[in-house]
Amino acid sequence: MHVIAGIVYHFIGGFASGSFYIPYKKVKGWAWESYWIVGGLFSWLFIPLLAAWLTVPGFMDIIKRTDASTIFWTFFMGLLWGIGGLTFGLGMRYLGLSLGMSVILGLTSAFGSLVPPIYRDLFTHQTQYTFSAMIGSTGGQVVLTGVVVCLLGIFICGRAGVMKEKELTEEQKKKSIQEFNLSKGLIVAVISGVLSACFNFGIEAGKPMAEAAVANGSNPLFQNNVIFVVLLWGGLTTNFIWCVLLNARNGTFRDYANQSVPLLGNYIFAAVAGTTWFLQFFFYGMGESKLGNGASSWILHMAFIILVSSMWGILLKEWKGVSRKTFSAIMQGIITIILSVIIVGYGNSLVM
Repeated sequence: MHVIAGIVYHFIGGFASGSFYIPYKKVKGWAWESYWIVGGLFSWLFIPLLAAWLTVPGFMDIIKRTDASTIFWTFFMGLLWGIGGLTFGLGMRYLGLSLGMSVILGLTSAFGSLVPPIYRDLFTHQTQYTFSAMIGSTGGQVVLTGVVVCLLGIFICGRAGVMKEKELTEEQKKKSIQEFNLSKGLIVAVISGVLSACFNFGIEAGKPMAEAAVANGSNPLFQNNVIFVVLLWGGLTTNFIWCVLLNARNGTFRDYANQSVPLLGNYIFAAVAGTTWFLQFFFYGMGESKLGNGASSWILHMAFIILVSSMWGILLKEWKGVSRKTFSAIMQGIITIILSVIIVGYGNSLVM
């Protein structure tokens, strides 16, 4: 039951992450940096604090009592992840939901799922959830097989995106993705994919806070919420500085009070997008507390995001006008990712 519950929580989190960008498409007359930071205040500040307050009694006292090294590395990983988050938003602008998510999260999956257990092998005395322990157990081997299958599915999705780019005219591409640009998109996607994995490293760095929360009587299901507060402060710092610089450079500070656009609607849609974004990690934390294994939790989360965002991409007609071969390729990629989720889930049941 723990495994099933963990998979369900990861699916809900993946659905939230795969869907969060949809409300941003309803924002009218604002520059990207304006709606990104308004949504980000909800994603990285307001909602994480609210979630921690509701689920982790005395969370601020736990943070204050945590040693400076743990706080620093959790915050620093958030800073690096914040750069990944910035370029993630750009990736969505240039590549669209389905292709952008596939390329970015493919790299994030690989780095985020495999580096922590390798790190435990090389730099800690832990024997559980290490890379060598995974290789040496049947369950771990099945989980690693699922990781490989998921990356294969992501590769197929990316290949379908390249096929699409070759088939459609510029006018056709920009009907569904107004700023479609494959070369720019792939550059920022690579940067985003590598640095976005730092979120998982930040969770690892902040584990002493989660352990303190449980020792303090918190429900283990919500133990990671105190980590998210510090980790997302780092993400907020990076994104806030960059967006303010863009506001100044592009003269878009006026967006926030521009009466010629649907101002209230813009704030509401940005807030909904930001809140939905945070829900991915709220439920990720719940899923990770059930599954325990960092590699399988991370890959399940990424796989579900790709599945959901790919389906949104189809519903939003990002693949309208492509050949049957290309559409078949994106569907093959989605099916392969579904298979990887099943394999990872089964492997985790053996580990547990």
